[in-house]
Amino acid sequence: MKKKQIAILGSTGSIGTQALQVIEEHSDLYEAYCLTANNHVEMLAEQARRFKPAAVVIANEERYDELKSLLADEPDVKVYAGAKAIDEIVEAGPIDMVLTAMVGFAGLSPTIHAIKARKTICLANKETLVVAGELIRDLAAHYRTPILPVDSEHSAIFQCLAGEGDNRIEKILLTASGGPFRNFTMDKLKTVTKDDALRHPTWDMGAKITIDSATMMNKGFEVIEAKWLFGVEASQIEVLVHPQSIVHSAVQFCDGAVKAQLGVPDMRLPIQYAFSYPSRLHMSGERLDLLSHPLEFYKPDLEKFRCLALAFEAIERGGNMPCIVNAANEIVNRGFLEGKCGFVEMSDIIEKTMQRTTFDAKPTYETYVATDTEARRIALEVMGH
Repeated sequence: MKKKQIAILGSTGSIGTQALQVIEEHSDLYEAYCLTANNHVEMLAEQARRFKPAAVVIANEERYDELKSLLADEPDVKVYAGAKAIDEIVEAGPIDMVLTAMVGFAGLSPTIHAIKARKTICLANKETLVVAGELIRDLAAHYRTPILPVDSEHSAIFQCLAGEGDNRIEKILLTASGGPFRNFTMDKLKTVTKDDALRHPTWDMGAKITIDSATMMNKGFEVIEAKWLFGVEASQIEVLVHPQSIVHSAVQFCDGAVKAQLGVPDMRLPIQYAFSYPSRLHMSGERLDLLSHPLEFYKPDLEKFRCLALAFEAIERGGNMPCIVNAANEIVNRGFLEGKCGFVEMSDIIEKTMQRTTFDAKPTYETYVATDTEARRIALEVMGH
């Protein structure tokens, strides 16, 4: 049987490295055709030597020569650089699936190129649907390109819907760990540091998504993502804080039945399920023991975690508002990591950026690109840098 050829966009990040573990465990079924990274040249070269892809791309063009010299002893691995090269490589004929695990707005353009080339999309870059959900949904329908969710929550919903046909969804129950500051008071939140925010209680993720999890903006983005992936309104999505991260999400149907997907927190499972869908493959690792896990659920505090409230507001406004929120969030996330703004200030800066950036109710791809640039500039001004 021909092995599935997979392009991994963002192979040096948390999702990318775990996707390579899945490929390694099932090397009889999958092959890494292309690996890309933004800046991590040494790690990308190391992955290329190990997995022997047909091509590697480093987004930062200034690091092309460095990558080229590191792979001088691998003549069969073609080396490219730049965002345009990533857009082009996903269209390569042999590729069956594209795992979009890049961080932020940068994931949008290559995802569009992959959809137009009719590659199955394994979507781990949530910003793509946050920024341009309607555009992506319409393109996927036009080109008949499957989009398989890789986020643990959206994979859980996807698994709950398997075999349900056109049965009507009444409500999606989207679970959230609550992050490291779930029980903090507002006063205590004003003094938290970058190191505090990077200590996530249940998941081991990259810095950007870990900070987004601490502010609960990550959950806000997942609400927007769920709206476009599963064709529901925001009012049908309920966020539940579930500190144990065992119930990855659930679906309530029109008859009141609720189906949930449970498992230990391990991102390899949703990655592997996207690769193997509709089949399930053996996966090594820990198994869930329900006897040792109490399951608790709480309502999120929208006053304390205003980023989640702002995300819901962005969905209600529609148009390019989620794009504005995403751009502002990327700026404040980086600002907080670099000590340029405090934890509580992040939501204030996002809200002011929402008020000041040009609103467009019917955005095109060009609108999204212009909005992203404008919102970043405004967020930087508001932040004072």
